[in-house]
Amino acid sequence: MDRRSIIKHAGIAGVLAAGAAPAVHAQAAVRWRLASSFPKPLDTIYGGAETFAKKVGEMTGGKFQISVHAAGELMPALGVIDGVQQGSIEACHTAGYYFFGKNEAFAVGAAIPFGMNTRQLNAWMYEGNGLKLTREFYAKYNMVNFPCGNTGAQMGGWFRKEIKTVEDFKGLKFRIGGFAGRVIERLGAVPQNIPGGEIYQSLEKGTIDAAEWIGPYDDQKLGFNKVAPYYYYPGWWEGTLQLDLQVNQKAYDALTPEYKAIVQAAASHAHVDMQAKYDARNPTALKQLVGAKTKVLAFPKPVLDASFKAAMEVYAELDAKNADWKTLYADYRAFQKDQLLWSRFAEARFDSYMQGVTL
Repeated sequence: MDRRSIIKHAGIAGVLAAGAAPAVHAQAAVRWRLASSFPKPLDTIYGGAETFAKKVGEMTGGKFQISVHAAGELMPALGVIDGVQQGSIEACHTAGYYFFGKNEAFAVGAAIPFGMNTRQLNAWMYEGNGLKLTREFYAKYNMVNFPCGNTGAQMGGWFRKEIKTVEDFKGLKFRIGGFAGRVIERLGAVPQNIPGGEIYQSLEKGTIDAAEWIGPYDDQKLGFNKVAPYYYYPGWWEGTLQLDLQVNQKAYDALTPEYKAIVQAAASHAHVDMQAKYDARNPTALKQLVGAKTKVLAFPKPVLDASFKAAMEVYAELDAKNADWKTLYADYRAFQKDQLLWSRFAEARFDSYMQGVTL
């Protein structure tokens, strides 16, 4: 072996001994555009997409760059799914239930009335059949989905007048997100599916009589307390809301295995990060709203009972006519029943006790 060959082989051995990856594993630069369904001022829910994109950049040394675009910049808030499906953008960050008009099954992985809470939904997604079943569904639309944010249980919204009985919903023009409108209309209300950035003006002008968004932190930023005095809870249509990163199938398939793993890891990071931010920020915002004379009221139990009955009727009808819905919903409900049993003996009882003591 000549001197040059010895140096060459010694060099390779040194690299391997040091644990460094050979240059053959270097990743190519990737550029994606991501459209959000949310306005930029809502730093928590819109920020979920920015958190995801930032983490992808950090984990790839800047080689995988994702530009994030607020609702209306590239396309309307409710047009992002079409953009991903058609391949005009690589990804979007949105709530699946906005698109129940295409297929009611879009709502199951996001939020349905009297559905799971955050921990239960996470368990279904990651350890149950949730991610498997929703991915089979989204594949029909040329997309791959990743959980990418959660709001936790939401408030019941802002009303110009008190809700004392079910009759008070009759004729009420209510901005309510996505699929829950199917249930609200059974109570006599008139659901309005309006993007977040347009709610304040609609409520201020009287185009709508009531509106729900998420919870104290976002609702205060949007100024709803200035145009409606009554703030109700709970948002029985959203015991949680999971946000999704939807990726165009072709764009995803073009990624290396390493980049695919990074997308998944970054989405999971953003998923946890968003929930933590809402949980940290909502208490202070709620106290400030109460200090500003907001009347925080619980929906009367008869209203909840009537809403639950209406929701079950809607679900039974969908089971009979929508095979996609039936597949997802059956597995979802079976998982939820076990989760409720466990929660009764653990989280729920503990939380109930702690909320009644003085710290």
